[in-house]
Amino acid sequence: MRKLANAELERLNKEEFKEAAKTPLIIVLDDIRSLHNIGSVFRTADAFLVEKIYLCGITAVPPNKEIHKTALGATETVVWEYAKDVLDVLAKLKEDKVVIYSIEQTENSIMLNDFKVDTTTKYALVFGNEVKGVAQEAINLSDGVIEIPQLGTKHSLNISVSAGIVVWDLFQKMG
Repeated sequence: MRKLANAELERLNKEEFKEAAKTPLIIVLDDIRSLHNIGSVFRTADAFLVEKIYLCGITAVPPNKEIHKTALGATETVVWEYAKDVLDVLAKLKEDKVVIYSIEQTENSIMLNDFKVDTTTKYALVFGNEVKGVAQEAINLSDGVIEIPQLGTKHSLNISVSAGIVVWDLFQKMG
């Protein structure tokens, strides 16, 4: 086997990306402290043609050298918007008939492997602060909670890893 050069991967250019049909997923990042996590989520969003990212609260916004370091240009392709209050974003998404799922560990959460996707639905996925997780008020506005099954000793995964796992899972379930 021969490793492929980047030029052989046949990726979209920026203009093609902007015109491409998007995966009906919206990512909501609330109070994310790490600029590297933010950049990594942008890169994941680019990889799976995510419709939009909302950056809320203390989450930093592009242009930013540290975000760019991990996003590798995805901040120029993925549509994003800053909003101070995540609750305002979630209320607007509800008005727009977007189904909202927080990614968190709660009572009655749905394990990701058991989550069934409705291919006619647009989903918003809420990811919270690296230490505190998704705010309870945001969970209260969610239509449900998805939990990533974990078997080890740690209580959580890095937010950018969680975003990659959940976005990939929903992307492949959407076909």
